[in-house]
Amino acid sequence: MSVLHILTEPFPDQKPGTSGLRKKVTIFQQPHYLANFVQSIFDSLQGFEGQTLVVGGDGRYYNREAIQIILKMAAANGFGRVLVGRDGILSTPAASCVIRKHGAFGGIILSASHNPAGPKGDFGIKYNIGNGGPAPETVTGAIHEHSLRIREYRVLDAADIDLTREAIHSLGGMQVEVFDPVTDYAALMESLFDFEAIGSLLRSRDFRMRFDAMHAVNGPYARAILEQRLGAPAGTVMNAQPLEDFGGGHPDPNLTYADTLVREMYSEDAPRFGAASDGDGDRNMILGDHFFVTPSDSLAVLAANATLVPGYRQGLKGIARSMPTSQAADRVAAALGITCHETPTGWKFFGNLLDAGLATLCGEESFGTGSDHVREKDGLWTVLFWLNLLAVRQQSVADIVRDHWARYGRNYYSRHDYEGLDLTSADALMSALRTTMASLPDKVFGDYRVKYSDDFQYTDPVDGSLSTGQGIRIAFTDGSRIVYRLSGTGTEGATLRVYIERYEALPEHQQQDAQDALADLIRIADEIAGIRRHTGRERPTVIT
Repeated sequence: MSVLHILTEPFPDQKPGTSGLRKKVTIFQQPHYLANFVQSIFDSLQGFEGQTLVVGGDGRYYNREAIQIILKMAAANGFGRVLVGRDGILSTPAASCVIRKHGAFGGIILSASHNPAGPKGDFGIKYNIGNGGPAPETVTGAIHEHSLRIREYRVLDAADIDLTREAIHSLGGMQVEVFDPVTDYAALMESLFDFEAIGSLLRSRDFRMRFDAMHAVNGPYARAILEQRLGAPAGTVMNAQPLEDFGGGHPDPNLTYADTLVREMYSEDAPRFGAASDGDGDRNMILGDHFFVTPSDSLAVLAANATLVPGYRQGLKGIARSMPTSQAADRVAAALGITCHETPTGWKFFGNLLDAGLATLCGEESFGTGSDHVREKDGLWTVLFWLNLLAVRQQSVADIVRDHWARYGRNYYSRHDYEGLDLTSADALMSALRTTMASLPDKVFGDYRVKYSDDFQYTDPVDGSLSTGQGIRIAFTDGSRIVYRLSGTGTEGATLRVYIERYEALPEHQQQDAQDALADLIRIADEIAGIRRHTGRERPTVIT
């Protein structure tokens, strides 16, 4: 029986960001809080009656309880079928894959991405549309508006569904299919990559790799594909069991939080290849023996070598990168005679380009890379792409990247994150920076002269929509850049991200550490924005 719950007050703090709604678990556990937002999603949609919805999440705390609420609400609101991953597990790229393969109306993904989990940790929810990608701003805006004014929600009065085994259930007039979350995704990966060549590499005696799933969603996917399908030795995948608190760790695949893997990759007996992924499986980190590949370089290398991989043998239609990502991919695009699109941060901006056939590979500096195979960034896809290149080129990770620098030049690049800042102080910094911006052109800082500065805005070439205030860029006459952005992916305070980039056409010291190469620009970045003065921080929380 469908029950109508009357809300005495809607929730005012449910405005979704670029990655959906993220709050503390305790916030989502408030009576009616999750239901308020889910009903707002359904109220903002049209034409879904009798259609298919995909549901799943990264396995963090409160994931299963939330899924049961969503299933009962989907039934009460008129969906005809829901596909839900076994144990409530479904990586974000796999959810996109399933939505596209089964022609679903859309999907609800439960994740706070790379944020910590547990009873006192973070939780998140977002809606993906029928192309498999994140909802555009028109949809998220409508969801927020409904969340402010709804006074009731509909939910089925029924017992919970058993999510632990694959089966088909009836929930009111709706069918619920609990399915293997890996099968469709693994089949898609096999259609794109040379599994025979990768398998031979992984089974060879002189090759060893490590994949850190960080006790998050990609553990089952990596085990099934790398160890069971491709024959990598058991134990290749570390921290493979998804845990509700991610084992107490921070599932952000960078040099700071994936420190166990990093130590192994820089040890005396280092594996040849290392990789990690985040909470919901869409981010990646790539490492070689004593060698870190920046996400910006990773995108450029994959683009330059794409025709070596079966799924991209016909070449690329274009490349897309987020504005803060280094310009390394631009140089590859120019050499290939294709366009490199510069977009705001947020994967939804790539979706229009991919749907319109204007791009094939996409990447952002925050450890996200993907292609037109789904409409989300994809951590394990990136790992398989690199393994395919290693199998074909028979070189180390370091040699492949150094060969790339020798051909295209090197974009020295680093990101400095100042996490957990007081929001008032962070806003004051950005406000002062916008005021200072107008006086910067032609100003000289040591060896660097400012060419221009702006607050990046983007006109979508497909739908003509305008996005403003996407980050402050300071460009120098030699091609160097400093970019400042406030990130909204956390639930506590603000995160200031500062991106520093310098290009060398003929890098004489390929072994030079990026922080050393960028030392002058790092100092200039602090001088221009007054980071220490505004934040009281002497150093960043994370440097990548």
